[in-house]
Amino acid sequence: MTPSTPPQAHRTDDRSEEPPRSRSHYVKSVLVGSIGNMIEWFDWFVYSTFAIYFAGQFFPSDDRTAQLLNTAAIFAVGFLARPLGGWLLGRLSDRNGRKAGLTVSVGMMSASALMIALAPNYATAGNLGACLLVTARILQGLSVGGEYAASAAYLTEVSKKGWRGLGASFQYISVTLGQLAGLLVLIVLQFCLSDEQLTSWGWRVPFAMGAVGAVAVFYLRRGMHETTAYSVAETVDTEDRRGTLAEVWRNRRAAVVVFTLTLGGTVAYYTYTTYLTSYFVNSVGLGKSQASTISFIGLVVFLVLLPIGGYVSDRIGRRPVLIFFGIGTTIGTYPILQGMQNNPTWLTCLVLTVLGLVFVVGYSSVNAVVKAELFPTGVRTVGVAIPYSIATAVFGGTAPYIALAFRDAGRESWFFVYVSICAAISLITYVFMRETKDVNLIATTAAPGPTDRAQHSASKGTPVTTVQG
Repeated sequence: MTPSTPPQAHRTDDRSEEPPRSRSHYVKSVLVGSIGNMIEWFDWFVYSTFAIYFAGQFFPSDDRTAQLLNTAAIFAVGFLARPLGGWLLGRLSDRNGRKAGLTVSVGMMSASALMIALAPNYATAGNLGACLLVTARILQGLSVGGEYAASAAYLTEVSKKGWRGLGASFQYISVTLGQLAGLLVLIVLQFCLSDEQLTSWGWRVPFAMGAVGAVAVFYLRRGMHETTAYSVAETVDTEDRRGTLAEVWRNRRAAVVVFTLTLGGTVAYYTYTTYLTSYFVNSVGLGKSQASTISFIGLVVFLVLLPIGGYVSDRIGRRPVLIFFGIGTTIGTYPILQGMQNNPTWLTCLVLTVLGLVFVVGYSSVNAVVKAELFPTGVRTVGVAIPYSIATAVFGGTAPYIALAFRDAGRESWFFVYVSICAAISLITYVFMRETKDVNLIATTAAPGPTDRAQHSASKGTPVTTVQG
């Protein structure tokens, strides 16, 4: 007698577990996702890295702080575009696949980097160059707004079950590699060119490099494979629900957690990885080459620690790692930043930089995976993108500007307190949120029924006991 065909619900359950894959498949998928992310963030970060050289080209002034304030304001403008980019590209990624969202984002980044590389200075075209900087930075903001969440979803979904923390940590590993590449280019150019040459035209080199690299990644991403979680969601979820604001609203508890989880982390991250170069030169009194070298060494240590943080989270959970960041940054920021001014030597600044970055590892190593685990597949990208982008726009992108504004007002130490308060707010979230590492990514779709109930529990932090994907 021929066995009867199992009901549809059973066939759906069969797909809730990812098929066996070889180790090389997981490694290749993570590397492909990471390389593109590295180029994107190289283009994003070289703006702030080279700001000390090109600020005077677009904003002529005898006051260096005023010049840096103008460039920092444009830096912040890019962040204001990130929520819109997160919504547009996040929706594209949830409706058409992670591959589609990631390919479009890197194409936009290539165009924006080329625009900055070719922007005329004030002496040549007046305010036109500054206008092009603003336009390019907005385009970069749209690109990065979608890149972060699509990358977080992709790396989390392609990672082997039980190793998602380690796999998703490669998002910030690639982010840091992009920033290190920018710093390395700066150090090489500082060695090969004079200050006058760097200020005149040398600062354009990294933007040209980034534009070319992004084009190469565009073609690489066209050959990416879709994740199993998204492929299953396509067959379960209706298309009119995937990536919609209505679905984000249905998961609003998770969205609030993403926002508060990000708030302190993004301020600390941009303080210790982006603002410090200007801080060393403008406030501590170090030379430009010393500042660049300290930042480079600190980021190398940070890079080595990131996968360790992801691995630890796979063993003991995401919450303990996040709490480590929250406590360390809340208590340690003021003495770290003030200590650099009190003892402005190269070695002291390096040690304190590394200490600050050790704390930041607790956030950066797990923030992508824990956010992705909070949402069902059909709304995972846009659900992460919108609250994350708003938090980074309001707090992360404005961190350098707020720091410089406090310095300009003669109250620089207030910024140290500001960073600590932001970290403390996020610490409260880490303490009260539930663990997410056991959530089943493939089963948590936006379709009504048991999977919705599973996701509802996940959005409140309750572990799901089904098979991991």
